[in-house]
Amino acid sequence: MWKDFIRTIKEDAAFAKAATEAELEEVSDRFNLVLPKELKDLLEETNGVSDEYGCHLVWPTSRIIEENLEARSSEDYKDEYMPFDSLLFVADAGNGDLFGYSVLNGAITKDDIYTWNHEDDSRTWVAPSLKQFIEGWIKGEISV
Repeated sequence: MWKDFIRTIKEDAAFAKAATEAELEEVSDRFNLVLPKELKDLLEETNGVSDEYGCHLVWPTSRIIEENLEARSSEDYKDEYMPFDSLLFVADAGNGDLFGYSVLNGAITKDDIYTWNHEDDSRTWVAPSLKQFIEGWIKGEISV
């Protein structure tokens, strides 16, 4: 479903092997979160999506873990930015800005996608779902 959908907007998108149950559980366990259904479904079909240049449109589980741990534990970030426990990042804009889900009281309760601006630390809503985020980002309807 996800691969077919993405191919309708980006024929040359590259897909990885499906994430294993262990990889999905590692993301959930590291951040003590239940992954949103749409993200879990995408990762179960392809562990990350890349463009023709190898840039990730949606990160694989390993990068989700790596980037979120870095954001939450970096001493430099602690001095410059609000805490990142309220976001689970799943993609980047290529300019330092990141895209992710809002985490409220330790849970992701909405499918909305937000962007975090690395220059001013703002967090702005960009799409009502991962599907609409992917489509809008690929088509250039979402910009940062």
